[in-house]
Amino acid sequence: MAKQKHDNYLDFVPVVNPKNDWSQDDQGIVTIHMVHRGFYASIAQKFFHTPRVSHIKLDEYGSFLWKEIDGKRTVGQLAQRMKEQFGQGAEPLYDRLVHYMQILRNNQFVLFAGKDRVKP
Repeated sequence: MAKQKHDNYLDFVPVVNPKNDWSQDDQGIVTIHMVHRGFYASIAQKFFHTPRVSHIKLDEYGSFLWKEIDGKRTVGQLAQRMKEQFGQGAEPLYDRLVHYMQILRNNQFVLFAGKDRVKP
């Protein structure tokens, strides 16, 4: 029986998706500006008056993490930075971080180098 290779999520390298803009306020809180593109989004905007751009405001932890994503650090390295910044306040660190990164990827706010056709 051949061994199956399992990817370690902590080794993934997240990259901010260049399709979305973002900004930060005076307190360092990040807001992601997601433009709704595509055929169905156009229909929804025209007939249901949905906004062309959604503004997703991150909390303190998410904002810190977002600003640390540089396309070079792995999820594991980002976890270490979170631990240094927030200490016990970040616990349970790894479960929360992996889940959060999955949410960011599912919403296409981040991509993973080597996984999502993004160069590291």
